[in-house]
Amino acid sequence: MSRRFFTLDVFAETALAGNPLAVVLDCEGLDEGRMQAIAREFNLSETVFVFEPVNPVNTARARIFTPGRELPFAGHPTVGTAALLAHLRAPDLLAAQDVRIVLEEGIGDVVCVARHRRGQALAANFDLPQRPRRLEAAPPPLDEIARGLGLAAEEIGFGRHEPSLFAAGVPYLFVPVRSLEAIGRARPVDMRWNVDEGPATFLYTRDVVEAGSAFHARMFAGGWGVTEDPATGSAAAAFAGVTVAFDRPGDGERVMAIEQGFEMGRPSRIALGLEIEGAELRSVSIGGPAIIVSSGALDL
Repeated sequence: MSRRFFTLDVFAETALAGNPLAVVLDCEGLDEGRMQAIAREFNLSETVFVFEPVNPVNTARARIFTPGRELPFAGHPTVGTAALLAHLRAPDLLAAQDVRIVLEEGIGDVVCVARHRRGQALAANFDLPQRPRRLEAAPPPLDEIARGLGLAAEEIGFGRHEPSLFAAGVPYLFVPVRSLEAIGRARPVDMRWNVDEGPATFLYTRDVVEAGSAFHARMFAGGWGVTEDPATGSAAAAFAGVTVAFDRPGDGERVMAIEQGFEMGRPSRIALGLEIEGAELRSVSIGGPAIIVSSGALDL
């Protein structure tokens, strides 16, 4: 059977930057084992498989796989799939106005808004169906984290920030790093906390490469089959909980840019939107551009 696929670069304004994504259409009849094998074949951070929605009022059902496992939710697959489906199904409408796309994912229905302005890349943003939550488990000891990342213990932590565990559908160990130089030296030496579907690791620092960015980040998830990820929307979503917990921003709406992927030669920029009321996080959004790079068919 022939199944259409597209690849996109997400969270970048130009091709060959950002985070690559594969989206497979015409997926009826594929079982979990076959989808996992196809994701290994693409060998990208994530591959999305698009099915007819369970609820016909929605746009599509999306299943997301890394080369090593299925995820209930991920950011750049959501952005890329929403932008692609709007482009394929309603190109004329998308040229005139924003288009609402609802994707059924493992964490629930994800409401997205796709847009395509003249002279600009496709883009999409979405509101999280689940607000970030701090996990009950304690993070690994500081010396274990430092050793696992090839850093010194004194290079971890700044201001009020300390290692923490948060999730917005997918669990992450968040590790604050004191400097851009230190985060550039970090590497996944022995991340034993990431085995058996344990949390991936999101490192962040206030030192940035580009003016206008709020944080510089890296993400390691060898236990998921992803050595390093150029842009991690699900981590950025959970990071909203981190910044509220440690920075304690005032009430109101704000958007911050997270830069990632620079060490990989895949510069990426994620727009993280926060709405805070009564010192609590009321809503979180993730957004960015998506570039279609290739298309073809799988004869499977």
